[in-house]
Amino acid sequence: MGSSLLAVSIFTIFLCIYHKAIGWAPSDPTEGFVSLPLNSSNFHIHKPWNLPENQRYRFIDGIHWFWVFSTDKPLSRNSNTKPRSEIRIRGYDYSSGVWQFEGYGYVPNGTSGVCIMQLFGANRTATTLMIRVYDGKLMYYRREVLVPYIYDEWFRLNVIHDVGAGNVSVFINGVLKLEVNDRGGAFHYFKCGVYAQDNDSYYMESRWKGIKVLKKCDL
Repeated sequence: MGSSLLAVSIFTIFLCIYHKAIGWAPSDPTEGFVSLPLNSSNFHIHKPWNLPENQRYRFIDGIHWFWVFSTDKPLSRNSNTKPRSEIRIRGYDYSSGVWQFEGYGYVPNGTSGVCIMQLFGANRTATTLMIRVYDGKLMYYRREVLVPYIYDEWFRLNVIHDVGAGNVSVFINGVLKLEVNDRGGAFHYFKCGVYAQDNDSYYMESRWKGIKVLKKCDL
């Protein structure tokens, strides 16, 4: 783990120097960040324990498809959690710095009572952030509406976690929609897909493309 984190740090520093040298200055949430390498080895699929992966997840033409039914089994035999089909991004767990998740999501009409993205890790709860869908509304947990109607259209999601400052920012289609304090925790990582919550619909689905993990330049 130590050698891989060192390699990521060296790669990040190199990209920061390169971007500064060419005067790179985008005007979007990724400004000042560098995109880190991702491949299939970074995508670990969480699914009902009794089903093969291809019955709840597929990757076709650059799109990750996730779906579950409310009657599905949980992640493991002894788990008391609800059904899920998610990517858990591995290789970029973090405990310091400023990190970002970017992805383009799609939720079909009828999917409800479901988490579609998580920032995992906190002191007293499992997560620092959940992005959920209830009756077409994109929400921060079930506390605040981020977008009043999200069904049947692609949207760009950027989640920025500044560990040192203890805050999380959420952008939808490049617009800042939420700023909240984080919830502490020893380490964090990103997830996306579908994870049933309260009042879940019988069938739940989301699609994701263009998934990235980014780290802020420290120079």
